[in-house]
Amino acid sequence: MRHIARVMLIGAVCGCNGETESSRPLGPDATLPRATASYHVVKFSSSLGGTQSRGTAINSVGLVAGFSNLADGTRHAAVWRNGSITDLHTLGGPGSSVPWPGLNDAGMVVGISQTDQVDPLDEDWSCELGGFLPQTTNLICSGFVWENGVMRELPTLGGNHGFATGVNNRSQIVGWAETAVHDPTCTDNQVLQFRAVLWEPKSGSTGKIKARELTPLPGDSASAATAINDNGQAVGISGDCDQAVGRFSARHAVLWDKNGKPSEIPNLGGVTWHTPMDINGAGDVVGFSNPPGAGDPEGVFISHAFLWTNGAAKAKDLGTLDDDPLSEALAINSHGQVVGISFGGTSGARAFLWQNGVLVNLNDVADAAPDVLLSAQDINDAGQITGRVRDAVTGEVLVFVATLK
Repeated sequence: MRHIARVMLIGAVCGCNGETESSRPLGPDATLPRATASYHVVKFSSSLGGTQSRGTAINSVGLVAGFSNLADGTRHAAVWRNGSITDLHTLGGPGSSVPWPGLNDAGMVVGISQTDQVDPLDEDWSCELGGFLPQTTNLICSGFVWENGVMRELPTLGGNHGFATGVNNRSQIVGWAETAVHDPTCTDNQVLQFRAVLWEPKSGSTGKIKARELTPLPGDSASAATAINDNGQAVGISGDCDQAVGRFSARHAVLWDKNGKPSEIPNLGGVTWHTPMDINGAGDVVGFSNPPGAGDPEGVFISHAFLWTNGAAKAKDLGTLDDDPLSEALAINSHGQVVGISFGGTSGARAFLWQNGVLVNLNDVADAAPDVLLSAQDINDAGQITGRVRDAVTGEVLVFVATLK
């Protein structure tokens, strides 16, 4: 996901001065006047010593997962509870991260970590190729699950590398992993085929996890899963092996039912980069997708945020803010509220909220100024939003939580 890493710019809610933050869900008729500050923003100064942190997931009790850089520039997965940060550490290598909304209501966290094992094929795997981990190494990167203070490595499908993205409240985890097959359609120093994976606890065992392949659409060689809801429906991509992942590996957006059967999700009409990012309990899906346009057939990233309502014949283009050419929808809650990022224009990256058919700059309806809310990564059912904010004084990028007033 080389291009995704550049655009997915990516907290627990804490009270200030001892006050407790409260939140309430928005009803279907709620509106957000653009000129009114409707969200209260709390930014977390706690980090692991660096100047870059990001909240990528927020659960029903306000626990936030994401990552924070250390003073030496390495990155570790982290969680924030009441503004205090916990380092999740790594699987033995220098870096780890929670790049997707990989957090459930029980506090289980999933993500990626470099190990201390050398990759015998020296591949450009997703963790580093996509910029999710800043250090370029020749180490194997694996998906992980963290719970009760312990990080565990997730098994692959017979290859070397893995990548975990999402987890539901049934402890089912999704992502992608390599098989042992040498795939000639792979590019960018990717050698082994990769497929979407569903990881879940083995029946009758304690602490053991089994990996189940989620196959691509007929005729495709590769797949990757990006999110899963509590009904066991997963979403992701299907296409060529290509780079791991994105571009031509995202020729199709896919929904896997609870039995693992894939079906295609409508896209915005282009050839490449059709990537779901989240699915809610109703089966509604958001993400980003290339419309037809110059560069699309060659794999240039020209995507817009999309919403596909379960059962609809078409995906809806959510557009962009102002003059921005690009946008991505990153999360959707049970009320149909969508958050994400708009970017590529003269105003720089900005977080957005879409609801009731209207795309809003989150900065216009929040009390964050003069700080800038750069991206909205996740939204829970209470309407709380997490992402990243640029501090106007220090220039640091911090985790924020925005709560409806």
